[in-house]
Amino acid sequence: MSQIKEQSADYQLTDLAPVLKVVDAGNILLESLPVWLSAQTRKSAGRGRSAENTLQYGVQKLRELILELAVRGKLVSQDPNDEPASLLLKKIAEEKSRLVKEGKIKKQKILPPVSIQELLFQAPAGWGWTRLGVLFNSIISGGTPSKNNPAFWGGDIPWASVKDLGKARYIRSTQDFITEEGLKKGSKLADVGDILICTRMGLGKTAICESPIAINQDLKAIKMSSHVSVDFFLNAYTTIDIKGTGTTVAGITQDKLLNYPIALPPLAEQQRIVKKVDELMALCDQLEQQQADAVQAHDILVKVLLDALTQSENAEGFQQNWHRIAEHFDTLFTTESSIDQLKQTLLQLAVMGKLVPQDPNDEPANILLEKIAVEKARLVKEGKIKEQKSLPEIREIETPFALPAGWKWAHVEDVAQLITSGSRGWAKYYSNEGAIFITMGNLSRGHYHLRMDDIRYVNPPKSGEGARTKLVENDLLISITGDVGNLGLVPENFGDAYINQHTCLLRFMPECQNRYFPELMRSPLANIQFNAPQRGVKNSFRLSDVGEMIIPIPPLAEQHRIVKKVDELMVLCDQLKDRLNQAQTLQQQLANAVVEKTI
Repeated sequence: MSQIKEQSADYQLTDLAPVLKVVDAGNILLESLPVWLSAQTRKSAGRGRSAENTLQYGVQKLRELILELAVRGKLVSQDPNDEPASLLLKKIAEEKSRLVKEGKIKKQKILPPVSIQELLFQAPAGWGWTRLGVLFNSIISGGTPSKNNPAFWGGDIPWASVKDLGKARYIRSTQDFITEEGLKKGSKLADVGDILICTRMGLGKTAICESPIAINQDLKAIKMSSHVSVDFFLNAYTTIDIKGTGTTVAGITQDKLLNYPIALPPLAEQQRIVKKVDELMALCDQLEQQQADAVQAHDILVKVLLDALTQSENAEGFQQNWHRIAEHFDTLFTTESSIDQLKQTLLQLAVMGKLVPQDPNDEPANILLEKIAVEKARLVKEGKIKEQKSLPEIREIETPFALPAGWKWAHVEDVAQLITSGSRGWAKYYSNEGAIFITMGNLSRGHYHLRMDDIRYVNPPKSGEGARTKLVENDLLISITGDVGNLGLVPENFGDAYINQHTCLLRFMPECQNRYFPELMRSPLANIQFNAPQRGVKNSFRLSDVGEMIIPIPPLAEQHRIVKKVDELMVLCDQLKDRLNQAQTLQQQLANAVVEKTI
């Protein structure tokens, strides 16, 4: 990891310095590179997170800052020999007049000059403030041919909508195509070189036409004046604070688009700015790739070391390997992904019997299972639980790893007194108060804490069919459709509560109502089994699948020792993650502060 960091530092100084040391702003960027490199944030990626989902916040802010500096005249030096923007604006007006006279464009209404109150910053000498519409020779809106007329669709004319923009700078093809008749009846055609601007739903999205393309009503096709650099305009447009209005979908009117103020540099300076922006963005790409490579190398290193941890032969071997890893915590566990990997490894070690030492004086698990079997037989005889079907003996070939002395493999059904799911038809019992109604949205991925930020309530009849799934303390809930394996553990004094048909209720025998089993059910061993069955369109689990899961049973005394050790180590992991989040928040604040200082 130190080698990776050294390479990163060399890259910053040798590759970025010559480009950034152009103006004072460039020096600020260079001095602030550690901030850009350190400032990261994460986005959720559904089931789990990975290095690929890391948003490099610092580089993103650096890109934004480069564009801000560019459009404010702080990225390249001004040249007093450049033709000033005032003359450029006269040429733009003359070009429009000529095109109107030739019948190539329609006469546009005169836009008001930019007032002092609208000036966003002090433009450099030679620049001039104007409005976007002044730079456009023409602007057209598109439309959508009737979807009910098949004669309009499936032709060879590409038809662009919001979903086609934002993928690349240039656009040649689209997801939908229309016919000549569809073009005549409902749309308009943008020419090669026209700039497409989204004014609804995807505000800020742009693209340049590489071929003639029809557009829908959410897009505008712009023909830019020949006296304005298209690339400079697109860079400047990304910095405009576009705020849409609308009750359902935000949008801006054409009049609002035309009236946005913009600082216009001399044409020669526009071209220098574009060149410099391209150079800096290319370096940002390299920097981003380098960071991605470093994160990937880091994740591989963490995985290799954690995999080695699970290969520990016993608790003593685990302690030795653990101390080696603990010495390098500061360099190994520096991302949420690596900390989550650590948690999963610890849980796997726990269920493998490698987290705490075995005690030969503990009553072995086979005795515990025999006692449970006797107790279950008594409860069946008394009619308190239903008789469960006998499952075949677990063969050695079915077991994923060897167990320590005193442990034994069992099926979940062997230690459960009830495995069931909720009933249907709960909607008619919905209420503003009453019993809590637990759905899959209340279960957690990677843990068994119930998420109670969004609670539903029901008032079912006491003798109804749903009464059989009334929850009690220590019931473990498992999602069995869609995202299989999400969990929830019913705590003490939870009150009346029920579940729907998408949730399994797993009630362990009293001897097994401790937290070893919830920890086991969120371990990699359990997740492998949750992910195995694939039935139908969605991943699904039958109740019988839950009962047939194979699980390692330690002696009861060791179960309690395992839970205690897991709690200690999970606290450590959470502290690591808290410190990481605090550091990332600070780095983001520093990155934002550098932006404010620079512009």
